[in-house]
Amino acid sequence: MEAPSKTFISGLIGYAVQRDLPAEKLLRLSNLTLKELTGSKASLTSKQIDDVWLNVLAMSKDDMFGLHFGESLQLQALGIVGEIIKTSKTVGEALTNAAPLSHLITPSVELKLIRNDHYFSIRFIPVNPNWHQNIIDIQIVDLLMVLVIHELDGLLFKKLRPSSVSFSRSLDDLDEYERVPRCRPEPNAKSNQISFDIIYWDERIITSNHEHQKVLLVEADLWQGNNIADRSLKERVYNYIRENSYLKMISLEDIACNFNLSKRTLQRKLREEDINFQQLTDEARKNLALMYLKENSFLLKEISSMLGYNELSAFMRAFKRWTGMAPARYQKKSRGQQWITK
Repeated sequence: MEAPSKTFISGLIGYAVQRDLPAEKLLRLSNLTLKELTGSKASLTSKQIDDVWLNVLAMSKDDMFGLHFGESLQLQALGIVGEIIKTSKTVGEALTNAAPLSHLITPSVELKLIRNDHYFSIRFIPVNPNWHQNIIDIQIVDLLMVLVIHELDGLLFKKLRPSSVSFSRSLDDLDEYERVPRCRPEPNAKSNQISFDIIYWDERIITSNHEHQKVLLVEADLWQGNNIADRSLKERVYNYIRENSYLKMISLEDIACNFNLSKRTLQRKLREEDINFQQLTDEARKNLALMYLKENSFLLKEISSMLGYNELSAFMRAFKRWTGMAPARYQKKSRGQQWITK
């Protein structure tokens, strides 16, 4: 089994490449080879991990890289911790099982669960008492806090809003720290903590969601060697839309912030590639709709909702514009073709 540190750092580098950072340069500056990352079972050293983080921060010029990485991270990047979460039955069980294993992701932060009759909280406790003076520790705390929210979304197939979010340090960009967790954070608090309504504790995990996410990742063909670096911005944006579409369609603001660009800059760069964000979203919706209908795993109203349509009728009109036929007719035709090829 691959060392957890390598699985995690591979995910970090994969996201960096998606953000248009060259993997070869990042590895070289971190004194790390692709063979060391993928060809050995030995764990990476703390120095190697820190160097990757420092070089990612320097190359991206994004002081909130950890926040944005956490927003994009999938359970696959957590190795055995992700597998344990996926095999849990409820949210509470997943958190209870995963919290003691946080050291497999990073030894820098410990997780503590707090629960009462009204809410449950996840507290993120840095091992280093002077963590707020260490840029890497700050990134890791941000990453883990956002990851918990992001993966609770994935476990329940809906976007959750925490009851409260607090950081025990100052925050330079309150708006961005509010956008990602969907809750206005409290800076300079006593602890790094996220709290949720207790009603979510016993909510059952929909296991099929993880297979659904896996299909999307395979379809997106992400992190297949170094060829991602050769992809255009429109391809990377398109892949990001598809990769995260299990939580409904991604907004222009979300992608711009995650890529550390302004909305205007992102729109300008896409225009230079003769496309706009709406066209990419429409193409993603079309291809996802075709895939969902062929899989025959979702009702039409579920597909409509997942693709971000407020009304089923709007989805039906869009689908007819894409294919010239109604979704039910397309699905029936697809089944007939599958039967013929068997």
